[in-house]
Amino acid sequence: MKYWVFIIVIFASCSNPIETALSSKNELIKTVVDNIEKHEVQILFTQIDTSNTGELLFTDYEYNVNSNQYFYPASTVKLPVALLATEFMDRNEQLHIDTPYIENNNDNLHTVSNDIRQIFAVSDNESYNRLYEILGRDYINNRLREKGLSKTRIVHRLSTPDADKARRNDIHFFPGYTEEVIELKNQTDSDITPITIQGINKGKGYKKHGVLKESPMDFSKKNYFPLEEQHLLMKKLIAPEIFPASEQFDITDESRARFLNAMKALPHEAKYNAPEYYDSYVKFFMYGDSEDSIPSNIKIYNKVGSAYGTLTETAYIVDTTNNIRFILSATILVNENAIFNDDTYEYENIGIPFLAQLGREFYKQEKERRE
Repeated sequence: MKYWVFIIVIFASCSNPIETALSSKNELIKTVVDNIEKHEVQILFTQIDTSNTGELLFTDYEYNVNSNQYFYPASTVKLPVALLATEFMDRNEQLHIDTPYIENNNDNLHTVSNDIRQIFAVSDNESYNRLYEILGRDYINNRLREKGLSKTRIVHRLSTPDADKARRNDIHFFPGYTEEVIELKNQTDSDITPITIQGINKGKGYKKHGVLKESPMDFSKKNYFPLEEQHLLMKKLIAPEIFPASEQFDITDESRARFLNAMKALPHEAKYNAPEYYDSYVKFFMYGDSEDSIPSNIKIYNKVGSAYGTLTETAYIVDTTNNIRFILSATILVNENAIFNDDTYEYENIGIPFLAQLGREFYKQEKERRE
């Protein structure tokens, strides 16, 4: 039987791996550290070890983590919604993640398993939106609270008109030739309650319908997925047994294995073979600033988000050759002109290189610990 021990360390000790990473002389790190408050950086890092008696040890470190300081989570919200959709299907005896369904009488057949494949392989928005239509914001948020993610708030679709509308599209599931169609029809969610935390109004201006508005952009009715709860959810995925049964997600072992496999799959492994879908297309840590192939011994179970100048990733990183495994979550804002929704952000020259190098810094430290 395996036991887990948690040790939490705040960013203070001279042996703190986050401090070591941020003290790197690498310019990709230094560029951000020199203006780190402006970039709203938050970092969580968990070392994973095994004791001589078989205990699995989690040692947590954090930097500037504040669940009451808002940042836009972008596509990271696809992770909990995909997990909840898996659970929703598993909890219904007539359904399965491979059960075909259609949305709004459209002829195109989908499955939750295929939606999940697309979400993790290329961060597909339409797949996420379909799962949102199945679940709805009331179910999503109530269920997340039940599972210990009380500060997360998911209230809208992504990159689509009327993303926050309360009325949801109809869904028709087709369990089999001899079974009746299961319908989710006429579903309407409650109105959105604005968030009231720090940093909810951002920047000095924003663009709306191409017109510059010279006032901060209001994010109070947007999604929120704080970094500490992203990190927590990753732990619940890779080690559900360490949490009370009431806080574990109710999915089968088969569904969990398939979910984790989808999380780590590279685009070409998920049937995306176009040149633009290189290995690190949606994996920022360690490899995000390169289009080279990711070595086969490196497995990255992750979800990234990128929007409004904010880049975020939570990842469980495993090196099967060197017996390395750790969890890393980080977010960074790169919006030099402080104008939101203008598509002018420093993703490629500051944000993604920083996250890539940050991942390499922690990997290097972990490798040295194993030597």
